[in-house]
Formats: sequence, C-alpha cells, structure tokens
Amino acid sequence: MLAHNVAAPSSLCPILSSDWHCQVANHLLFPHNLNPNHGIFRANRKLKGCRLKASFWESIRSGILKNNTTQIIEPPSTLEEEEEPLPEEFVLVEKSQQDGELEQIIFSSGGDVDVYELQALCDKVGWPRRPLSKLAAALKNSYMVATLHSVRKLPSSEGNEQKKLIGMARATSDHAFNATIWDVLVDPSYQGQGLGKAMVEKVIRTLLQRDIGNITLFADSQVVEFYRNLGFEPDPEGIKGMFWYPRY
Repeated sequence: MLAHNVAAPSSLCPILSSDWHCQVANHLLFPHNLNPNHGIFRANRKLKGCRLKASFWESIRSGILKNNTTQIIEPPSTLEEEEEPLPEEFVLVEKSQQDGELEQIIFSSGGDVDVYELQALCDKVGWPRRPLSKLAAALKNSYMVATLHSVRKLPSSEGNEQKKLIGMARATSDHAFNATIWDVLVDPSYQGQGLGKAMVEKVIRTLLQRDIGNITLFADSQVVEFYRNLGFEPDPEGIKGMFWYPRY
C-alpha cells in the first residue's frame, strides 16, 4: 500500500502562460514533498497500495489510549458543524495557437462529470469498461471529484466554444481521518505536461485543508515511481494492502 508523508505543500503549477508550463514526473505515489498525491491508475489487479503517511496507526487508533483499552470520550462540540468548502474552478493553463485559437485547461472540484465522456476517456487510456450506472453511483458517492476540461475558443466565434473532459480524479473518505484517491486519469494526448500532477496535488491539498491526514491510493507497478516522487510511500510501517475477491 502506498502512503503519503505530509509536508509543507509545494505551490501548484501557476496558471496562465503562452505555453504549457506544468511539467510532470512520470511516476506517482503519495506525495511527501507536498500535500497532494498524484497517481495514474491502471485497472488491473497487480496493484501496489500507496498511502499518505501521517502517523497512520495513530490515526486509526485515535480515540484509544496507547497500550490501554480506555476509550477517550470527547465532550460534544458546541460549535456548529463546519460547512464543506465550496467547489473551486480556475484556469490551470492557457495556450494560444497560431490561428488565434485559445485553449484553456480548467480545473474544477465541482464534480460535474458526464458519464459518457468519462467512459470515452477511460477507453482512451485502455481501462476496461464499467457499467454506466455504477460509474454514476461511484461519482455520486465520492467525497470529492476533480476534473480537467479543455476549452477551445476562436476569437471570431463569441460564445462558441468546444469543451471536453481530459482528466479526472476522485476521492472517497470517512470525512474525518482517511481518504483514498481513485480513478486518476488524463487523456493520453495531454499527458506529460504536468496536468495530472497538478490535479492530484490540488486534490491532496483540499483533503488536508479539511483535516484529513491519511491519504492512500493504489498504483499500478508502472507508476509507483511517479507517486514516490510526489511523496507517496509504498507499504509504510510494513502495512500491506489486503484484497478479497469473490471465488466464482
């Protein structure tokens, strides 16, 4: 299992430039050198678990005194429950073409994903197809869904723009201690430009801002180094990912 060491967050790739400026490493794990994790996940069972290491066992045992069976019972909070942060949307990268066409890569955490577009994107990266009803349910029940969209505009065509999904990552969580990042993917024609890295870093930072310190993911063997360079750690403290599959 890959875990992430929490450290001071590095700045996200700045937005806006005449060129693509975000450069990505070719490996991913749970980030230790910054507060987000990044990962490109391939759908197969030969997976390494990656996790964000933030005193994992201590968090799992939180509420239990070390070497003691006495439970810590905190008094009920008198404060109102914190509101969830509002979804974010901003231009991550901007590029001008010679014909005057402007392309913007827009990051959003609003979870607005068309399942048909997502299925087409999964096809592009070679993932096996999953039932659309289950894809929709997975998105609906996720704690956070981050997307990258390419928006192309021609100066002469006011209000006429082409928008397509080019990247996505989502996270599930218990809303308190733990989160797991799933389904990180970027359109192959946009890979190698730092977009996936920036997207996952933003997801991690958002989770940490919500005081969720244990962030994990599962990484195919080809991308373990990529995640490691982002601060993720395989099998922290000897922890192993355990899987149960139906035997039929």
